[in-house]
Amino acid sequence: MADEKREIERKYESDDSGLPDLTGAGPVAAVLDKGLVELDATYYDTVDERLAAAALTLRRRTGGADAGWHLKFPVAPGVRDEIQAPLSDTVPEEIAALVRSRVRDTELVPLVRLRSARDVRHLLDAEGVLLAEASVDAVTAERLSGGGGAAQWTEIEVELADGGDPALLDQLEKRLRKAGVLPSRSPSKLARALEQTAPGKRRKKAGPPPPVTAGDHVLAYLRAQRDALVELDPAVRRDLPDAVHRMRVATRRARSTLRTFGALLDRTVTDPLGAELKWLAGELGVDRDQEVLADRLTTALDALPPALVTGPVPERLAVWSQARHAHAHAHLTGVLDSRRHLALLDALDALLADPPLRGAAGKKPDKALAKAVGKDVKKLTDAMEHALALPPGQDRDLALHEARKKAKRTRYAAEAATEALGTPASALTRATKSLTTLLGDHQDSVMARRTLRELAAVAHAAGENTFTYGVLYAGEEARAAATEAELPRRWKESGSKAARKAFGGGRRAG
Repeated sequence: MADEKREIERKYESDDSGLPDLTGAGPVAAVLDKGLVELDATYYDTVDERLAAAALTLRRRTGGADAGWHLKFPVAPGVRDEIQAPLSDTVPEEIAALVRSRVRDTELVPLVRLRSARDVRHLLDAEGVLLAEASVDAVTAERLSGGGGAAQWTEIEVELADGGDPALLDQLEKRLRKAGVLPSRSPSKLARALEQTAPGKRRKKAGPPPPVTAGDHVLAYLRAQRDALVELDPAVRRDLPDAVHRMRVATRRARSTLRTFGALLDRTVTDPLGAELKWLAGELGVDRDQEVLADRLTTALDALPPALVTGPVPERLAVWSQARHAHAHAHLTGVLDSRRHLALLDALDALLADPPLRGAAGKKPDKALAKAVGKDVKKLTDAMEHALALPPGQDRDLALHEARKKAKRTRYAAEAATEALGTPASALTRATKSLTTLLGDHQDSVMARRTLRELAAVAHAAGENTFTYGVLYAGEEARAAATEAELPRRWKESGSKAARKAFGGGRRAG
């Protein structure tokens, strides 16, 4: 099984003077010499270096206390999450899965070999507790794929101990700079090795040019969603907070963009892709909806006075939540590993590489994008007026849910057009975001009431007191009623009024 840890470190250039004395830097009371360690690491990547382009490092390392496979994800400058798996001859499946969205069917090959002679020092506080590890690394790099270059250098590395205070690194850096030690020019050993062993001058790949035409703006927005799907894949697998939600939003944004801007992109090409995006959003929704419901019901239960909580409601809710989440997450991991999902990512790449642009895509963005957004604004206006005209009940619930979908689509269309259209589009984005939040709360209440009825039925069959489920149900009813009472005013008085007018929105609701 793979283990995970957060690595917080800084790297510095080093010369023959080695590591200066760090005793007395902040809480450092003693520096303990731990001797020399020989490390031998082979870094793996695709031939076109997809992992390196995303600042990911995958290595097989021997020597030291943590020999094995290591996969590192960037979190912030100097901060990375490291996934560790035991030593083996091939990339472990749990590691391979985390890079699958980038690698797909492409082979991982040995790219660079780094051998380091590491002179290690432990930095201890007055009680002998480890604060950080400082080392001087004499590195030899050898290119294994894409050339046969080699390089050598020496660097200083300071890594914070698990649970340590990051402020210590600032104190240590102050001491190091005073001694003439400067931060490294490269973010990692691998980045430096790739640069120094490249067969020719290493050039950074140029990104797409700034958008000019209407089609450029749409493709730029689609590209951002494709990148989000690829980047969030390992976060979803690792079950990181909010990862499923963000991936689902990126999926919906991509699908909405294909539908909204159908006048710019050939629908015969994009409609099948949109259907696959709808499928993925649905699969992501299983886990996300469960997560939202569990948080909502737990929060409502915690807010009740103890006298209103009868029977093992907290325990039953916890078991229900954990079981449903475990099942949903296992299913979702299978979806991400599926041929269908990988084919979807390939299809998005193909569309962006050779976009099926129609004639209108080459026009200036102001009119072409505004016209497309205006159509979504009208559909939202019609949906809201229809929903608000209905009496409270199941029909209104369904109509409000449909209006929520229209509001999201309008919001994503406005987001895609914001760079080109400026203030009206950004105002519409804010207004529809506020509206979807309110409509989302209403829909969550509908789903919460359905779940409470199911939980109460199970509890009743088990001979448990179901009073608390009724209290929670009544609370959800009141919350939904308050939301419905607020909606006409929010819709009528929201900042969307001017934006709807700017995009040819339509009638005043209310």
